[in-house]
Amino acid sequence: MDRPPLAELQAFAWVAEHRSFRRAAAAHGASPSGLSQLIRNLEERLGLRLLNRTTRSVGLTDAGRRLLERVAPALETIAGAVAEVSESDGDVAGVLRINAPEPAVELVLAPLIGRFLAAHPRVRLELMSESAFVDIVGQGYDAGVRWEESLDQDMIAVPLGGRQRYCVVAAPELIARDGVPSDPADMLHRPAIRLRFASGVTPPWEFERDGRVVRVSPPPRLVTNSIPLQLRAALDGIGYWSTLEDYVREPIADGRLVPVLQDWTPSFPGPMLYYPSRRQAPAALRAFVAFIRDERAGRGEGAGASAGKKRIDR
Repeated sequence: MDRPPLAELQAFAWVAEHRSFRRAAAAHGASPSGLSQLIRNLEERLGLRLLNRTTRSVGLTDAGRRLLERVAPALETIAGAVAEVSESDGDVAGVLRINAPEPAVELVLAPLIGRFLAAHPRVRLELMSESAFVDIVGQGYDAGVRWEESLDQDMIAVPLGGRQRYCVVAAPELIARDGVPSDPADMLHRPAIRLRFASGVTPPWEFERDGRVVRVSPPPRLVTNSIPLQLRAALDGIGYWSTLEDYVREPIADGRLVPVLQDWTPSFPGPMLYYPSRRQAPAALRAFVAFIRDERAGRGEGAGASAGKKRIDR
């Protein structure tokens, strides 16, 4: 039997990992037809079917599963060796694909991107913003961004910044009309600007004080997933708005919005970059993690999180 070319084994591993020719091709800059041909060549060379293909899914046969268990670690080792050689001159190259929710992109990542790309001119960044949870491996991303409570156990999590907090705000004229709320239950009698995710879920507002957690769903005057529209509506006095404090620092500072229930909104760890612990991180991702650490050290920030069931990479 001829020795299979590395390209055939790599194509097989990519498709097996993503369970899709289309997703594997998108993640690795190949064509679905090209991957399909490489795998057919490999199956003919071995005289074995490695993948079960249907119009909707791709699954491993028993032979394919056994082969993947043996070749995947070897391919990771080869990729790591190539990455180390390519980085030996300090000039990191490659594509870095990250999935992150809009608030993390706007408030945390956006100020970092220009400096990171300037420091690594041969890196191309693909940053996609969406609120829905995604399988970053299955969708071809190198890393994702989420808050700590949303991360799976088998992920390495790297804090991106300092602590954050939610803030309930309203226009001064609205507070003058309704009075200052003193308890979260007061919000049940005040108009609100509410967020609805693309999934259809409208999350309640959550408050906490002295270990007591209270969730309320104020009556909405406006429901939208547009943060700029929510801010505009709050400034126009449409209703009370619960949002990340970073979105409203300026209008609070100049008096256009007034914060309420501040003793009910404690801070919490900010968003984290996460990626699978079982895989060799690509060179561009390792460079981004190192850049984040340097940025945080320059701001004098600590780790900002404690290790739970997942690994917090400090």
